[in-house]
Amino acid sequence: MREPTFLILTALAGVPRHGYGIVQEVGALSDGRVSLLTGTLYTALDRLTAEGLVEHDHDEEVDGRVRHYYRLTAPGLAALTAETARLRQLTGAAEARLRALRPGTA
Repeated sequence: MREPTFLILTALAGVPRHGYGIVQEVGALSDGRVSLLTGTLYTALDRLTAEGLVEHDHDEEVDGRVRHYYRLTAPGLAALTAETARLRQLTGAAEARLRALRPGTA
């Protein structure tokens, strides 16, 4: 799973968000390293919707503009959980290798 996809799914874990809210949350989660452009975000949301990982939650009109809210689906939660476990395993392996390079560290 690519990092932007992981961050989008993470941003939607627990709460529905509209596009700008997702962009803001992805920025916060990545400490500003990942900045999604609108076109990139909606292309990803279309793909994730087609894959059944996210779905439309509701619409809200604010200042004459419609905000489309998205939420994580059960398969999306499963995919996020699996990717988190995969990344944890890889991180553990990397940390073990780094500890081996530094004798005397636990």
